[in-house]
Amino acid sequence: MPRPVKCRKVCHFPNILEFLPADNTENPPIVLTVDEYETIRLLDKKGYSQEQCAVSMQVARTTVQRIYEIARKKIADALIDGHPLRIEGGDFRICDGQSSDCSFGGCYKQEIYKKYAEEKGEGIMRIAVTYENGQIFQHFGHTETFKIYDVEEGKVVHSEVVNTNGSGHGALAGVLNALNADVLICGGIGGGAQTALAAAGIKLFGGVSGDADEAVEAFINETLEYNPNVKCSHHEHSHGEGHACGEHGCGSHSCH
Repeated sequence: MPRPVKCRKVCHFPNILEFLPADNTENPPIVLTVDEYETIRLLDKKGYSQEQCAVSMQVARTTVQRIYEIARKKIADALIDGHPLRIEGGDFRICDGQSSDCSFGGCYKQEIYKKYAEEKGEGIMRIAVTYENGQIFQHFGHTETFKIYDVEEGKVVHSEVVNTNGSGHGALAGVLNALNADVLICGGIGGGAQTALAAAGIKLFGGVSGDADEAVEAFINETLEYNPNVKCSHHEHSHGEGHACGEHGCGSHSCH
């Protein structure tokens, strides 16, 4: 019986998930998994040794070597034979902000976020909202602040505005994970960020606008109008009809 695959720690989700050849889109896409992408980022972009990469991803060096060789072969095939390259899937978990060896921004400045994990008690649901001047900020990838709400027995018992410290698109899911958030309420959000949130086990309620405090109250009362199919690109947003909170669930990623 084969040994179960160990989740590979990934510091942040890729910002760009697909690369297409300019003059040949008929070839089938090659899929690079997120953990394979991480070895390329750490070894080729950051210049880590295989030993350093293994420590960051919390796996054995031989595992890193194997993943890296597979990743390089896929990239070579895509470049030489003109295949689209897509990044998705894999056996990984998004960094939770508690590790001191993370290679991305000191694991979201773990000294700042550590207290949020420690302060969250039993029975508390933590809701994060993209936040600007009391309103729900509409571009998740450019969010500079989250407002977090601790909810217990249907009531907000604490709220606080938290700076993202300049983290970009792919890192924001890790920031929310480090903040120990259970739910995100936001406006527009891209597909890659949605996948990263699912990987971190954070439920998404997107396509919401207006006053942040009122949105949280509506969520608690299960009357929040949101769009389960929300999308966001650089200049285009798609918002469908609203749905109440009780109508849809959000999936999550787990390693097998």
